Amino acid sequence: MTPAVSPTSGNSGHHLREYSLPSRIGDDDIARLESLAVHRRKVRSAQTLYHEGEPFVFVYLVRSGTLKSSLAMADGGERVNGFYMAGELTGLDAVAYGRHASSATALEDTEVSAIPYAQLALATGNTDMQGLIARLMSREIVREHSHALLSQLRAEGRLAAFLLNLSRRLNARGYSLSEFHLRMTRADIGSYLGGMSLETVSRTFSIFQQQRLLEVNARHIHIIDRDALTRVFETHAYDDAWRKPER
Repeated sequence: MTPAVSPTSGNSGHHLREYSLPSRIGDDDIARLESLAVHRRKVRSAQTLYHEGEPFVFVYLVRSGTLKSSLAMADGGERVNGFYMAGELTGLDAVAYGRHASSATALEDTEVSAIPYAQLALATGNTDMQGLIARLMSREIVREHSHALLSQLRAEGRLAAFLLNLSRRLNARGYSLSEFHLRMTRADIGSYLGGMSLETVSRTFSIFQQQRLLEVNARHIHIIDRDALTRVFETHAYDDAWRKPER
């Protein structure tokens, strides 16, 4: 059988490598987006910013806190498809069809700036803004592609990639590169990482602890050996991407 993702594919390697990079927008771009914002909104923990299927009016720049993006499933559950932090933009999944393709829920008290997409689109006459919109759309495409490729990896590779990505995104906000607090549950992490079971997520965390890659205390994570954790991701990303993913 032909593998779904070739471990030697240049494109798959490129996009998986992109996944480990921070996705925070630059300060200049944040200022440009803030100039178009019509209001700020506070979203309490567990409250929803927008629902799947709602008409598309705004994109949202996260100012503080964390949001979870998810899709409703036929069995009443949800599939997590993204996490958004300060300096990141959410809501762009609605551009194609004019309605939000997912729901966004606050994982902690969160504040966002609401930017009318109509104003963002009209601003394309501005060269700087045109470049920003192109970068935002490109980043969203890369993120979705990288996320799809990530689900092809075995559990260790997926969780290593997730933790490395999260630590770099938090570091871009001025926090420690090696210690951070998870705002999402392990069930959320498993759902995001291609439907990994809660048991698999917990077991993989335990493996990383036994290997002295991490220290885990409830939701507090301390990365002890970043180089070794990176090697776990790279080994699975480029040698084992064709294997059947573990659920």
